[in-house]
Amino acid sequence: MKVEDFDFNLPEELIAQTPLAERTESRLMVLDKETGKVTHEVFKHITSFLQQGDCLVLNDTKVMPARLYGVKTETGAKIEVLLLKQEDGDRWETLIKPAKRIKKGSQITFGDGRLSAVCIDEKEHGGRILEFSYEGIFYEVLDELGEMPLPPYIKEQLRERDRYQTVFAKERGSAAAPTAGLHFTEELLEDIRKMGVHIAFLTLHVGLGTFRPVSVDTIEEHEMHAEFYHVSEETARLIQKVKDEGGRIISVGTTSTRTLETVARDHDGRIEAASGWTDIFIYPGFKFQAIDGMITNFHLPMSTLIMLVSALAGKEHVMNAYNEAVKEKYRFFSFGDAMLIK
Repeated sequence: MKVEDFDFNLPEELIAQTPLAERTESRLMVLDKETGKVTHEVFKHITSFLQQGDCLVLNDTKVMPARLYGVKTETGAKIEVLLLKQEDGDRWETLIKPAKRIKKGSQITFGDGRLSAVCIDEKEHGGRILEFSYEGIFYEVLDELGEMPLPPYIKEQLRERDRYQTVFAKERGSAAAPTAGLHFTEELLEDIRKMGVHIAFLTLHVGLGTFRPVSVDTIEEHEMHAEFYHVSEETARLIQKVKDEGGRIISVGTTSTRTLETVARDHDGRIEAASGWTDIFIYPGFKFQAIDGMITNFHLPMSTLIMLVSALAGKEHVMNAYNEAVKEKYRFFSFGDAMLIK
């Protein structure tokens, strides 16, 4: 299957640069995966499409302020560091810009010396393993010195840091937000609970590979990045109970979807408590075992995310819906509008 089959024309002005004042005021496109029919709504009316006995599954990962600006101790050259993954203790896998300035043994200082790091290993594509030194608690220092690592297509400065965080974010570890969850408020979640809809939480720490373009010609050649996930005993029991009783499992976001389908694949179609790393790649032809529907944002042309959505709703239905979204001037990507596939 050709990657270019998932291309579409996206005017740059439709890429949302800032969040709306109210989370639930985003537009909502509802796509029927069987017929391809599209209807237009507002996100706060998502309750109209949920029913008693359904289960909404949300990703409670928390975005770290993972972008740091420092200087190379030896020369004073400005260095940008993006924390990707904690390796061991104070050692982190990072992405460095400009990477050519940082070699094994190089030192970087941040925030007038409150935080420092030494490069202990070099990886490809600008990757470096850094070992940090500091006084106090690392995450408290990071909260003071770090910035939210907004995706590369967002050029505007984020004024309120918590707007790139879901209201239910709890488990720190993501380099990017699970953006389908940004549309929910505590009040909306409470309204959904009162309807008799179950709400379950799992964790998948989003890596920057989410934004990596597909650089091969055919989908089958692409290799996905691995991301850490955790599904608790409580969440697994609830989701499996809903499935056994005939309720719908509606995942919020591609991250929740990838987690649930990984667990179902590894446990003969059942949802069981599990933790680990997943590099599952979902594209048309994939047989879903865990979910019945999904809430998601509008994604990049030719991205693995639009391929995942197409696997659930059918490529033709999705491409038609995306063309209508462009025509109707929906807002795209992280701070953009939402789609419900039912």
